[in-house]
Amino acid sequence: MPVFTFIDTPGAYPGIGAEERGQAEAIARSIEVCLSLKVPFISAVIGEGGSGGAIALATANTVLMMEHAIYSVISPEGCASILWRDGEQAKDAAEALKLTAQDLLKLGVIDGVISEPLGGAHRNPEEAITTTGDALEKALKKMSGVDGGLLKARRREKFLEIGKKGLG
Repeated sequence: MPVFTFIDTPGAYPGIGAEERGQAEAIARSIEVCLSLKVPFISAVIGEGGSGGAIALATANTVLMMEHAIYSVISPEGCASILWRDGEQAKDAAEALKLTAQDLLKLGVIDGVISEPLGGAHRNPEEAITTTGDALEKALKKMSGVDGGLLKARRREKFLEIGKKGLG
């Protein structure tokens, strides 16, 4: 049975209380479980994919994104507050993070962009659902008949390679 995840989360809360409750360990365990699966695993970022929570859910053989979604290890506001000590610099941080589907496809972080209806998915949810379903079906067909051990190995290799493309 294949696994599908749909990601729309601002991410993990960055507070001390969350860390005291084991948030980082939970994210690491989720990644570990995702990397150990011997079935096709496809993720779709359908809105906001932020922080470690989103990364854990996108440790997949194929990662797709809606064309107007965003996906990043940190929010633009969080990045701006770290880099410039000013959350008002979020626009500059967003540009630097390369968090759009188009940028992430070029960088090899995701595998495909799902087209949205004119004006965004919310303008025509039925069309957006159909287009997303078609993209998931196409991705799943590419893995049809592939040995579980090979799927697992490819997923691990892919996860470890994230970020290397485009650095040279």
